[in-house]
Amino acid sequence: MTIVTPYLLQVTSVPIWRRPLPYTQNNMTFIIIGINMMVFFLTSMNSQLATYIAMNPILTVARGFWWQPFTYMFAHSGISHLLFNMLGLFFFGTQVEHELGSWEFLLFYMLTGILAGFFSLAVYWYTGTYMVFLLGASGAVFAVLLAFATIYPNAQVYVFGLIPMRAAVLVTLYTFIEIFSQIRGGSNVAHMTHLAGFGFAYLYFLLRVGVNPGKRFFR
Repeated sequence: MTIVTPYLLQVTSVPIWRRPLPYTQNNMTFIIIGINMMVFFLTSMNSQLATYIAMNPILTVARGFWWQPFTYMFAHSGISHLLFNMLGLFFFGTQVEHELGSWEFLLFYMLTGILAGFFSLAVYWYTGTYMVFLLGASGAVFAVLLAFATIYPNAQVYVFGLIPMRAAVLVTLYTFIEIFSQIRGGSNVAHMTHLAGFGFAYLYFLLRVGVNPGKRFFR
């Protein structure tokens, strides 16, 4: 005889995309930071390796390097690029991981980063921008920033260490800056990937967590 408990009924009634992962604290943020630092060390020793890790539309589509929309987020162009992304991941990622749990945070980080990579690949391919090499964790880090602002919309973030600003306001301001910068062009910064990180993080919370970030920002 099979006995179905009320808890089991509650869990199985939840759509599969809403079912939570086991809550653990495994310091996943520090593991991701460590992987980024290790990859940076390896690419510094062998610059050719960065060609295979960074995402290039021709290599990905024509040569079949389909791992690049995944690996691009672990490669960085220089030490300042690496430090900027890892500091953002440290300050915001640890808080988001504490709230979501390590496995949910890992799913969130990887999924938003990969989707931002594929979105960028599609835009590059269909606009004929074939010679670009996309690299850096910024897409996933921007997703983490939106997650932080969704969970802690009233948290005070000190811009440049001096200017206090609500996390929700900071994300909104960043969104407008990235849109303006993308339209203006003339930069080697992947503003489109940053916006994709914001967008997929918004969808993640809306579809998986059941939380509307916009309502959290301006309630």
